[in-house]
Amino acid sequence: MADEYRYQGTGRNLQKDMLGDWFQRLSQAPARGEPVAYLFISGNIAELLSNFGFHLVYPEVTALQCGIKKTAGNFILKAEELGYSPDVCGYVKNDIGLLHSGNASPMGKLPPPTLLVCNYSGCRTYVKWFEALAEFYKAPLFMLDVPYRRDDEIDPGDLAYVTGQMNELIALCEKLTGKRFDIDRFRADLADTAKAEEYWVRILESARRVPSPFDSYFEAVFFMAPLYTLRGSPDCLRYYEAAWREIEERIAHGIGPAGEERFRVVVEGPPPWPHFRAFWEMFQRWGVVAVASTYSKVGGLFDQGVRHDPARPLESMAEYCMNCYTNWNLGLRRDLIRRYLEDYRADGLVIHSVKSCRSFSVGQADTREVFSNEYGIPTLFIESDLADPRYFSAAQLRNRIDAFFEGLAHRKLTGAAPARPLPVLEVRP
Repeated sequence: MADEYRYQGTGRNLQKDMLGDWFQRLSQAPARGEPVAYLFISGNIAELLSNFGFHLVYPEVTALQCGIKKTAGNFILKAEELGYSPDVCGYVKNDIGLLHSGNASPMGKLPPPTLLVCNYSGCRTYVKWFEALAEFYKAPLFMLDVPYRRDDEIDPGDLAYVTGQMNELIALCEKLTGKRFDIDRFRADLADTAKAEEYWVRILESARRVPSPFDSYFEAVFFMAPLYTLRGSPDCLRYYEAAWREIEERIAHGIGPAGEERFRVVVEGPPPWPHFRAFWEMFQRWGVVAVASTYSKVGGLFDQGVRHDPARPLESMAEYCMNCYTNWNLGLRRDLIRRYLEDYRADGLVIHSVKSCRSFSVGQADTREVFSNEYGIPTLFIESDLADPRYFSAAQLRNRIDAFFEGLAHRKLTGAAPARPLPVLEVRP
């Protein structure tokens, strides 16, 4: 690589090193007598738990790693042998199968939890998932019940409800660890978090450029990992400072993620982790760049004005918990997609519906009809699964993807009338 391209690969390679270091520290926690907490990515309260010295485990991260490393299939089959239905979330079955197969993930053996924190943010399956883990590990379970985002503005009662639960959790953590909650450290960690979030938004919004220097779906899944697993740490902030330098360098040298950019799309839904590379290549061959995606907001809608605020530590954390994509109702989600299509000058919408994730798949068929028929937006609807490799048909997916972009290419060539303008609604955090 040319000397002037000194930062290319930073976003992906650095996060890989950081996550490796994170798991190494995690695996050493039991031998050192240090506590371990399990929690979920969406609406997670990492800074609060790390205040007490907890090492953090995210079962979704383990599941997607198993998918990428192609071990998820066997774990899912093991869970089904134990009686779990084929319709149950692939992430859950991966985790249950992993537990009953020696608990050795592709990253290494997972330590048992000192505390399970079910930060229920948009996915009801989370509750039953952590109830099963609590029974297996005989560990205490704390339910952080996050109200669904129903309206344009957060109800003050909902905000008070979540902050009240956080105070209860603080008391429990003090009891379990023997440590007092350090509010000054908490504020300092949130200040680092807010800075990292600002860099992440800059990276996401760089895709407004034509051509885009960044793919907000296929690349974002790597770039977003530190913000969801290492948030509040100095390492996390350093990562996003470095990742932004990579994007700045791409802008300066005209580097893009797909060579020649031919089509700009917004993507709805998670990726199929066991076939991630093959799936990406189906779009790359058409010069497709995802300029915005909903999956990159599953851990927080930072580009919609959501920020952690050290001046309002618990309140801003509660607002963050309520403002994750899968915790928004379908109307708010569709309005977000409409804004992305307009603001990022996208040519079409791609909906990847995954069989076992109801948090995403419920309502997607209706969303397709709304965008296709009411708004006149070219919309591709394809199906597989985020964890189960059995539901990925490469030939079928390739045929549908090829047909869609052939149609878009013809539309551009013939100068077909553009889609009707989309009404854009303002949604406040």
